[in-house]
Amino acid sequence: MQRGFRLRVAPGAGLLAGHSDARYREAGAEIAADNQAALQAEIVLSVEPPSLDEARTLSEGATLISFIWPARNPELIAALATRKVTVLAMDRVPRTTIAQKCDALSSMGALAGQRAVLEAASVLQRPLGAVFSAAGKLAPAKVLIIGAGVAGLAAIGTAKALGAQVRAFDTRLAAKDDVKSLGAEFLELDFKESGEGQGGYAKPMSDAFITAEKALFAQQATEVDVVITTALVPGNKAPILWTADHVGAMRPGTVVVDLAAAQGGNCELTKADEVIAHPNANGTVTLLGPTDLASRMAQTASELFAKNVLNLLAELAPKSAAGTPPGTIDVRNDHEIGGPMIVLLRGEAPPPKVAAPPTPAPAPSPRQSEPEPPRVAHPSVGADAAPSKPKTQYVPAHPALGKLSHPRPKRLRTLIFASLGLVLVLAWLYLRYATGGTTPMRLEVERFVDQLAVFVLACFVGWQIIWNVTPALHTPLMSVTNAISGIILVGGLLEGGHAGSLDTRSILGILAVLLATINIAGGFWVTHRMLRMFRKQG
Repeated sequence: MQRGFRLRVAPGAGLLAGHSDARYREAGAEIAADNQAALQAEIVLSVEPPSLDEARTLSEGATLISFIWPARNPELIAALATRKVTVLAMDRVPRTTIAQKCDALSSMGALAGQRAVLEAASVLQRPLGAVFSAAGKLAPAKVLIIGAGVAGLAAIGTAKALGAQVRAFDTRLAAKDDVKSLGAEFLELDFKESGEGQGGYAKPMSDAFITAEKALFAQQATEVDVVITTALVPGNKAPILWTADHVGAMRPGTVVVDLAAAQGGNCELTKADEVIAHPNANGTVTLLGPTDLASRMAQTASELFAKNVLNLLAELAPKSAAGTPPGTIDVRNDHEIGGPMIVLLRGEAPPPKVAAPPTPAPAPSPRQSEPEPPRVAHPSVGADAAPSKPKTQYVPAHPALGKLSHPRPKRLRTLIFASLGLVLVLAWLYLRYATGGTTPMRLEVERFVDQLAVFVLACFVGWQIIWNVTPALHTPLMSVTNAISGIILVGGLLEGGHAGSLDTRSILGILAVLLATINIAGGFWVTHRMLRMFRKQG
């Protein structure tokens, strides 16, 4: 309501999620007389797709935002098209960084993945974690997660938290680091094919890959206690990954939870919303095909979905405030979030996006159009070997960027250090050969000159080392060099304790010890923090 929308809620809409009509009234919403009156709104927000009767009740030209699954509901889409309705599917939120706050699939998938582990644990014939008792030790259960998307990663985290030994598989090799970061074992095929599809989803794999995949699962079927499948391919039926043979090889009391049951299932024997006790040669395997796991945590699911929809409405609100009435949204094909979500735009399917034509290559110069001389192959290179690619040269994209990559003034720096070195050498020669005697003052000056020479040379060497290091490595390099700068501490101890009296050298030595101690401690502390940032959590 703060964004200018007037709210009308269907009676009893939030009862299953723990929200009464009185709470909606307290928040400023109006409770409609019945569902039909609620469906007369200009913008209709719903979790599940409307029925055919509800679709025919919508106001002409209204906007519907809901999970739609258009591939599974062609009759519903046709009914909505006759009402000139604009339909935005929450199951089509693009997998981009800017759209993450609107991604209801990820929100519901995270809940479903956690709940799947709990459902499996409730019917499993043993605990998930290890057990230590007077009767002996029981090893942790082995859990296999197929599909390491949002739901799969949530399942991995929950199973690990309950003490299970978790292993996971995904056709997308990019999921390997995510799986390992949660402390699970990533099962990998020795097969050069990646399942990376568009929008972060998986793509259909080749027959050869599927054969190798099933062989891997056949081996796992004899070992694991729980199998949770989450693999989906957008626009297609869920792929069959866990076959009847795999179920037949499982041990008695084991469990299969199929999160893809609503789209046909990843397990060949599961059925949507059914619990099947499947007998095999070893005993009985329990097969679960839930389609409402997120709804079993209705209060949390409702809150997350509401935030996703609210963020979507904020993104679709017109950006120009001048002359724009509050409580309106602007649905356009070119919107980076709303555009891909459009199923119908005022009753018509949006036109397919046409890829931009490739930029024509510049016309070759007269010199480039001349025929190249024949190439002679090197004796050590075969005749079919491709010529090596020429080295590319970096050219700044903008003239201002070229000013940032100016060469460092090495000549000036070298000149400064050379001048200091020359002064030190001349001073040392003068004190050694031009003056006579061995007075205490002369000895102190000679010692000071020697130490100053060492200091200047150390600065010069250190400057050269640090200056030629990539800037991105300055912080780790400095932290390590600070941590190993114990030579300063040793020098300070020698200088601070060389005499019984507290003279200038002793004071400087004590100060050097204090600063070096802080330097060393800080170096180790910074190094530890940096290593902890890059260490995988598990």
